Amino acid sequence: MKNNKITLENVNLHYASVAYKERSLKSLMASAFSRRSTSSTVADIHALKNVSVEISSGERVGLLGHNGAGKSTFLKTVAGLYPISSGKLTVDGQIRSLFDLSLGFEPDATGRENILYRGLLLGLSPRFMRGMEAEIVEFAGLGEFIDYPMKTYSAGMQVRLAFAISTTVGGDILLLDEVIGAGDANFMVKAKERITSLIERAEILVLASHDLGSLKAICNRGLVFHHGSLIFDGSCVDAIDEYKKANGLS
Repeated sequence: MKNNKITLENVNLHYASVAYKERSLKSLMASAFSRRSTSSTVADIHALKNVSVEISSGERVGLLGHNGAGKSTFLKTVAGLYPISSGKLTVDGQIRSLFDLSLGFEPDATGRENILYRGLLLGLSPRFMRGMEAEIVEFAGLGEFIDYPMKTYSAGMQVRLAFAISTTVGGDILLLDEVIGAGDANFMVKAKERITSLIERAEILVLASHDLGSLKAICNRGLVFHHGSLIFDGSCVDAIDEYKKANGLS
């Protein structure tokens, strides 16, 4: 077993308030001609609050919490998508994440060209992606559309291609955010089988979900978030009970 590890020490993450303010031309014009005061301020969002946790090889960790509790923020922070405001974050191992599947597609480029683009975002070389291209195309099941511009794809087709690309290569650390809808029933069967394979091969799994049954079946440890704070860390069964108690569900 590899010595993969995720360590957070007193990690804080703030979202800048400017990200929540309307900055469109329409809103600026409206405020300029409005007689009412528009000087209200929007406070920065303290998305993660002094989070300290260590996750080691062999662990299957479920993240629980209400919408906005910090689950997805935690995942994206570990993935390196969000820079922390303070504290220390250390990740030992190769991360593979499955969220934001629509990220990185060029609408005017073909599906085949987008395979290379997405590979670059995942940190993979063009040579490697060309070697995996045939497998990706077959799994996505897009037929001749693989050589059509992405802007001609339906939403389901885009998700199928994104899923095929993102799951072609596993990683030591697998980060999953909720259940991924990936098209028709036949494709969903293939998608579920591939996710199961990725989970089995990963040294560390961190899964955020509202599906308590799936969390109980897959995870041996649970972290409960509440308004950005980590309020419980223990067995997944106990974590589910704590989540229900914190949210008035029990």
